[in-house]
Amino acid sequence: MARGRPRIKIDYKQVEQLAAMQCTDEEIAAVLGVERSTIKRRKKDDDEFCTAYKKGKERGKASLRRMQFKVAEGGNATMLIWLGKQYLGQSDKTQQEISGPDGGPIPVTLDELQERFRNARDSQERPD
Repeated sequence: MARGRPRIKIDYKQVEQLAAMQCTDEEIAAVLGVERSTIKRRKKDDDEFCTAYKKGKERGKASLRRMQFKVAEGGNATMLIWLGKQYLGQSDKTQQEISGPDGGPIPVTLDELQERFRNARDSQERPD
């Protein structure tokens, strides 16, 4: 004898389409007319559902990436910069160097450093 409610029929093609649009589990559940827990359970227990879901997610990401590259190829500077940061390790970081006389090291003695640390510590310990 079967226990529980009958299994809800889900359209796997629709799941794939919704996943391709990067819909959340809540959104997929709402469109399919089921509870979010049903979606979570199907992702674990239903191989066909899981395959459709994963295929849709990956297809959607590839489609989005294709469109981003198309926009970048059209000369969109913002997209070119963003893609450069994502894929080429480019960044907005600037390097700043402080040096002493004639570009050399800043001369500091150990006694001077210890004195600076003592002064910094003492100023933090004093109540305002």
